[in-house]
Amino acid sequence: MTTLPMAVPAPGLPARVRIHEVGARDGLQNEKTTVPTDVKAEFVRRLADAGLTTIEATSFVHPKWVPQLADAEQLFPLVSDLDVALPVLVPNERGLDRALALGARGVAVFASATESFAKANLNRTVDEALAMFEPVVARARAEDVRVRGYLSMCFGDPWEGAVPVEQVVRVCRALLDMGCHELSLGDTIGVATPGHVRALLTALNEQGVPTDALGVHFHDTYGQALANTLAALQHGVTTVDASAGGLGGCPYAKSATGNLATEDLVWMLRGLGIDTGVDLGRLVATSEWMASHLGRPSPSRTVRALAASTQPHKEQ
Repeated sequence: MTTLPMAVPAPGLPARVRIHEVGARDGLQNEKTTVPTDVKAEFVRRLADAGLTTIEATSFVHPKWVPQLADAEQLFPLVSDLDVALPVLVPNERGLDRALALGARGVAVFASATESFAKANLNRTVDEALAMFEPVVARARAEDVRVRGYLSMCFGDPWEGAVPVEQVVRVCRALLDMGCHELSLGDTIGVATPGHVRALLTALNEQGVPTDALGVHFHDTYGQALANTLAALQHGVTTVDASAGGLGGCPYAKSATGNLATEDLVWMLRGLGIDTGVDLGRLVATSEWMASHLGRPSPSRTVRALAASTQPHKEQ
């Protein structure tokens, strides 16, 4: 039996949160060794069985840039029968072609709020990257495919430091205007704090970006991911990105540690009486299973705590 926190609802919070699970893509793309395709497929299936309804499956980026996800064409058909949303990352029209050919019904583009990261990640300026995404978004929408816009470096950049709020708002507005259905605000190097989160969300609203079009994507570099998530929930955000077991970082930002662990997020939300539809016991078992394949323990505090609580007590 899985230990669960006592549910004590707090005023002003949403009744339900949709977790956008990124472990199979954002998590595994940062592994030094390539995970076998059948293991990735089983990972996605186990995540679905745990109750996650949005699981980012893979990325159709050129294998030269992300060799860990070079098997996208082989993986997607192995999981496409699942009754969950399986969005995939597409960097350009070629990536979109590959995704559409396999029947993907949700795609994501990956933009940057800063010039330095746009150059490091896409070898383009911010505006050149946006221009590259325009035909991708237009074609996806014409195919009735949902489009998510990831925006990295929303709170800080390893080369540029703190990122002005108005700079982030400009790129968010551009992504929405070109047709993205949803934006994911990324704290790529984990430097955000709750006040900064509230300030950005408020500024976005003031420029006509509705809260229900926003998701948040926090990294736990400085231990702030859950605090920042709570600030976003208090603002009305109901979509939170997380990675099973806390897998992942960012290959182009060396100071970035892992994503917010899905188990840690579910533990907090359960304690606040917020519904996610996720079975924490099954999710923990899934992350322990994947950790065994990766050859190291899960960085998720909740996974470690629950695993320890099931170990037999040793007398001193």
